[in-house]
Amino acid sequence: MVIELLDGKQVEIPDNSNTIDLAKSLSSQLAKKAIAAVVNDELRDITSPLNNNDKVKILTESDEETLEILRHSTAHLMAQAVVRLFPNTKVTIGPVIENGFFYDFDQKTPFTPDDLIKIEKEMKKISSETIPLVRSEISTKDAIEKFTAEGENYKVEIINDLGVDTVSLYTQGDFTDLCRGVHVPSTNKIKHFKLLSVAGAYWRGDEKNPQLQRIYGTAFFTKEALDEYLNMLEEAKKRDHRKLGKQLKLFMIDDDAGAGFPIYLPNGGMLRSILEQYERDEHLKRGYKIVYGPSILKSDLWVKSGHYENYKENMYFTQIDDMEFGVKPMNCLSHILVYKSELRSYRDLPQRYFELGTVHRHEKSGVLHGLMRVRAFTQDDAHIFCTVDQLQNEITDILKFVSDVMNMFGFEFTHTISTRPEEKFIGTLEAWDMATAALVDAMEVNKLDYTINEGDGAFYGPKIDIKLKDSIGRLWQCATIQCDFNLPERFDLSYIGDDGEKHRPVMLHRVILGSVDRFLGVLIEHFAGAFPLWIAPVQIKVMNISAGSIDYAEQIAKQLMLLGYRVEKDFRNEKIGFKVREAQGEKIPHMVIVGDGEMADKTISVRLRDNTLKNNLAFDEYISILNNLVNSKSLELWGTER
Repeated sequence: MVIELLDGKQVEIPDNSNTIDLAKSLSSQLAKKAIAAVVNDELRDITSPLNNNDKVKILTESDEETLEILRHSTAHLMAQAVVRLFPNTKVTIGPVIENGFFYDFDQKTPFTPDDLIKIEKEMKKISSETIPLVRSEISTKDAIEKFTAEGENYKVEIINDLGVDTVSLYTQGDFTDLCRGVHVPSTNKIKHFKLLSVAGAYWRGDEKNPQLQRIYGTAFFTKEALDEYLNMLEEAKKRDHRKLGKQLKLFMIDDDAGAGFPIYLPNGGMLRSILEQYERDEHLKRGYKIVYGPSILKSDLWVKSGHYENYKENMYFTQIDDMEFGVKPMNCLSHILVYKSELRSYRDLPQRYFELGTVHRHEKSGVLHGLMRVRAFTQDDAHIFCTVDQLQNEITDILKFVSDVMNMFGFEFTHTISTRPEEKFIGTLEAWDMATAALVDAMEVNKLDYTINEGDGAFYGPKIDIKLKDSIGRLWQCATIQCDFNLPERFDLSYIGDDGEKHRPVMLHRVILGSVDRFLGVLIEHFAGAFPLWIAPVQIKVMNISAGSIDYAEQIAKQLMLLGYRVEKDFRNEKIGFKVREAQGEKIPHMVIVGDGEMADKTISVRLRDNTLKNNLAFDEYISILNNLVNSKSLELWGTER
């Protein structure tokens, strides 16, 4: 039979050949490296049969698709090891996730860290046995009988829910799992892996179902890639904003207040206040008007907007005077009412409304995570009402705004356009197509790279999602730009055009930081708590060396505070080395140190957070340096380089 390769070349191989036979006919090295194949645009196992005129691409570890295949197969390897070591364990599901995989097990005795070591050791043993992973297809009836006999009730439930006539199984030696595939050809392809942690998880994410034990792990094709990832995880642990939040006294989450409701301590309150003031200033420069809306609105409004139908499960509700009100999960409805409060002309557009608005969303307790996922947070929310002709310029200005802010903090970032959901959406397909085209056109005109994320738009419109890359390479969703033709229609928004007739404006929903709380969490981890001078909650700590220099140190501290700098004093009867180390532990950028010598010369000495010394500075010289650092919003500790 004839097979066509990716480059268009045609090769002839014997009838009844499979993809590994094809690989062998091309190169013994290719056959050795082969992981899987793409046959007629469908991902398949490397042992899958071929037919005449199939179009085939052989995949090796250098192909993007194979890392996910490796991790999926490693989850099966882990499940096999668990069942060997803990024979009464029931296996449920084991999907690939970002950067790794997990598998959920029903096991009465909790897994311990020592158990993970044993499981890893057994996985390595199975890997060395070079056991083939063999796919088979059986009838649903036979599969149910098989797993029922084995007591694997979770597998039976999955099969019953599939509603199909046949299912596929993968067998590796003494272990068989229900799975669609695709998998590596044999266990010896799985060499570089690590089990990371154990957590509780409810079957199918439902708190009413049995609680299972979830083992997380990761896998790579090379030891170098695995080591690099594990080193990144160690660095991430050091940067964990929850740990640093406690260490630096930034925020707390108190059980008495409730999970998902952060409370900002003085240092965190100052950090947030500085960030929010920066936001206000930047929005005013760009022609936004500051507005505020109430925290609760009548449910009738949420029905009209579509939130009640499409977002109700994420909202909180309350009763006032026998009338239902919804606690706002977004700020858009108040801004719509602001727009409707006056008759608008085309000369008034665009209207740009900005609000640092606190919203509440009903998140499940299992997904709450420090400041990153909370139930109450503040958005730097804005809504722009403009004509269709103004749309591209407005989107371009927002993209520039995002770029300016992210570059200032030293973030790299990516763009993704998320399109109409398959089910939960409002409005016509025509409106969605126009909105999506507007976003795509803006990206093209500005020559920005982007990817398409099908079906992940908001229920009222498509969006540009902007993900930040932090200092250790992790991506975070923050900024977003949503184009909406639908809510203006639902709320009958209009403006009078130059023809004297009513026209419908377009609405842009956008955030620059996103959730201020989440952005602060990202910022803490990005800088590992060592904030640039301009945004640091405490910029300077003034210290005395001797008892005789306290008055001079007090004078310096007062002058700095009068000039608007955020200053703390440490005049304790302690050695200066101890005070410096303590301030460095608090990640304070500058330590102003004065002793008898500085007092005599009317100078100061400055020790930077990184231990650099700047001795015998005139006070005015130091103020000039501080002003440059703050006014330029420099990321440096000294000087104005960006």
